[in-house]
Amino acid sequence: MSSSTPESGTRSRTRRAILAAAAATLARDRKATLADIAEAAQVGRSTLHRYFADRNELMAAAIVDSFRAVEDSVREAAIDQGPALEAMRRLLAAMVDVGDRLAFLFGDPRVLEDFTDCFEPDMSVPTTIDLIKRGQEEGVFDLDSTPEWIQTVIWSLTYSGWEAAEKGELPRHGVTATVIRTFENGVVR
Repeated sequence: MSSSTPESGTRSRTRRAILAAAAATLARDRKATLADIAEAAQVGRSTLHRYFADRNELMAAAIVDSFRAVEDSVREAAIDQGPALEAMRRLLAAMVDVGDRLAFLFGDPRVLEDFTDCFEPDMSVPTTIDLIKRGQEEGVFDLDSTPEWIQTVIWSLTYSGWEAAEKGELPRHGVTATVIRTFENGVVR
């Protein structure tokens, strides 16, 4: 199916389910098979192959879908609005919500190695770096840390929260509060 052909509601839902299952399954197990992904998506393997001919096609689509899910989450968090600390709390909550997508994309650097050209970022989405700089200008975030370092801390906390929930060390409903509290205790002035 070409990318310009609109999908029916059922076809679109099935495709989204497969892509979400691929990201979630591969975030947990990099060696997961197409059969594992089909099972997680609650579709047959033949159905998965009707949507994606092979693993590479599925990977490329899952990467694009995951980046879009992250962008959508950041956009909805409206991190360019309100005081920086409140915006950061919204960003952290948004990142926790797409933790499996982030773990899929960045948990293993090899995931993106072969697929660097498959995603074009939406430049209208506010950036974390801009939010951090604004927070530093407002005197809320540590001035002795670079924005890049603080961003790395944010991604690390988000990943660690997701991983702790996966291991059962944190209840899923408690991850956001724990990530926010840890960030605020370590970075906020």
